[in-house]
Amino acid sequence: MRRYLLPAGIVLSVLILIAAVVLVVSPSARQTVGLSGEPPAAVSPQPIEGADLSGSGPGSLVSAMTMPEFSRSPQGSGLNSARVVYRSTNGDSGEPTVVSGAVFTPGGAAPAGGWPVVAFGHGTLGIDEPCGPSLSATLLGLTDWVVKLTELGFAVAMADFQGLGSPGIHPYLDSKTAGLNMIDSVRALRHTFPGISDSWAALGGSQGGGAVWAAGEQAGTYSPELLPRGVLALAPVADVAGLVDKSVEGTLTKEQVAALVLVVESLARLHPEINRDDYRHGTAAENWDVLIACSGDAVHTREGVIDRLVSGDLSPVTPEAADRLRGYLSRWALPQQRPAAPMSVVYGGEDEYIDPRWTTDALARACALGGTVVWDFQPDKGHGDLEVANQLGWLAERLQGLPVAPATGDAAANACG
Repeated sequence: MRRYLLPAGIVLSVLILIAAVVLVVSPSARQTVGLSGEPPAAVSPQPIEGADLSGSGPGSLVSAMTMPEFSRSPQGSGLNSARVVYRSTNGDSGEPTVVSGAVFTPGGAAPAGGWPVVAFGHGTLGIDEPCGPSLSATLLGLTDWVVKLTELGFAVAMADFQGLGSPGIHPYLDSKTAGLNMIDSVRALRHTFPGISDSWAALGGSQGGGAVWAAGEQAGTYSPELLPRGVLALAPVADVAGLVDKSVEGTLTKEQVAALVLVVESLARLHPEINRDDYRHGTAAENWDVLIACSGDAVHTREGVIDRLVSGDLSPVTPEAADRLRGYLSRWALPQQRPAAPMSVVYGGEDEYIDPRWTTDALARACALGGTVVWDFQPDKGHGDLEVANQLGWLAERLQGLPVAPATGDAAANACG
């Protein structure tokens, strides 16, 4: 059955129907998903026929394999799907890396010009290799988004992010690295399946919100031949260096403590000079392995441990320890360069993880760099209950190739560029 890209109005109406799913699939550090209990694959993955493995640069394929368990599911049976391992780049060092992800196209023949692409940035799923959604038959709960986007006539590229799904250390909340991984996932998709358009947009929330923000920035220099038409970042992790100040002041929420546990563990793996015991105390120290787990029996007790966390559990023992942690997070903060694509940001005033002023300040810096940015600040919303229908409509317009209209009236106060 042939599928066609729907008109913008129909796209908007369908996107509104799935708006409630958005932050469910951009989970916070508290919302990890275990892999235990998933059935073993009944059929071995096979190479994707026609995939181009001949390249060597960013986005080139190391492998492209079928996803038997996903394809056998009712939701995945109508799609073309592949687990891809592809080349990318470390945002800190510029060194080449190998990462993994999953790519999808609708069933049937592609429309004229090929399937437009949505690169999807997932939220926090953990920091270990098993935490990559491409390893899971259910994509770790992300299947609904993939299916609904393909039903709308889009191909979907979903990076696991460096160190998730494939060997390596995951640089948690390093948005630049994740953004480069997302750009290269689009390239990998184009090497895997035929009929892919060069028109693409990026959508993500929480950790994935920071990733799509970075992708929109980095594309200007990293992939000038493949610029996104638009970026929608929901509750994005842009600049969270303020977590360190809150840890010193003793004002972290328990959700922020849980997120900072993953930050400290990830940075300690990347930088051996970091001593975990300079930060972890009390309940966090006693349950560290549980708090960093994304699979196995530990995930079943993780929620209960998080509920017992207090701000002092992650207080730096010395000003020097605080400065060290703050320095690493500041180097990862966004923006890092002028956005190369129009960007829409949605964030809440009651976010349990990301203080709204951190995002407000990051937006001001993005505007100062000359970016085209719109935003919707919702004072009474938190991390997982944002209203996003209007911004989904904005992204649908970008995917249709419509220009960003100049903001007027009250909207001008929430836009720049």
